[in-house]
Amino acid sequence: MWNMPRNVESPSNSLPVDGHERARDYVSEAEFATLLQGTRQSRHRWRNTAILMLMFYHGLRVTELCRLKRQDVDIQHGRIWVQRLKGSLSTEQPLQADELRALKRYLKQRGDSRLPWLFLNERGDPFTRSSINYLVEMSGQRSGLAFHVHPHMLRHGCGYALANRGYDLRLIQDYLGHRDPKHTTRYTRTAAGRFEGLWE
Repeated sequence: MWNMPRNVESPSNSLPVDGHERARDYVSEAEFATLLQGTRQSRHRWRNTAILMLMFYHGLRVTELCRLKRQDVDIQHGRIWVQRLKGSLSTEQPLQADELRALKRYLKQRGDSRLPWLFLNERGDPFTRSSINYLVEMSGQRSGLAFHVHPHMLRHGCGYALANRGYDLRLIQDYLGHRDPKHTTRYTRTAAGRFEGLWE
C-alpha cells in the first residue's frame, strides 16, 4: 500500500475545505519524514522510531499503541494485528520494510521482558498516554518542525496520505477501522489528487 507513488503533494498549510475553522491537525508525508529525524538524538532511537512509524503507517490512536502486545507483531511474516477501539474494525495489516528494520532493532534492545506489552519505557513499564504525548512532542521539537505535533496528527496524516495516493474511501475506512464512512470522507473529499487535471 505505502509503496504506491504518491499522486500529489498537498501544501503543508492546507486545511480541509469543510474544516469549520479547524486548526491544523495532520502531518504530511514529507513532514512525517522530518519528524523521524527527531528520534536520532534519543538513546531510545529505534523504539521511538518504531512507535512513530506504527502510529503513522497504521493510523493508530494513542491507546491502541499503548495496548499493543508483543504477540501482535509477526516479524517473520511482516504482519501486525491492529486491535481498534471504540467498536472500530480490527484488522491484520502488513508491515513496511522500514518498520520491520526499526522493530527488529528495538526488540533486540527490549530483551526478554515477561511483560506482554510491545513498547516499554526506560523503567521497563508499559507506556501511558501522557508519555506517548511527550515522546511525539519532543520528537517534533528535535526535528525542527515549525508547529506543535501531537499523536492524533499521525492518525489523520495516515488518512490524508492514503487519500492523496488515490485509494478509495472504502479501503481507507477499513484500514483506519472506521465503522461509519462519514469519518473517512474528510480525507477523500479534500485530497488534492481529486482535482488534478481539471484545467488541462
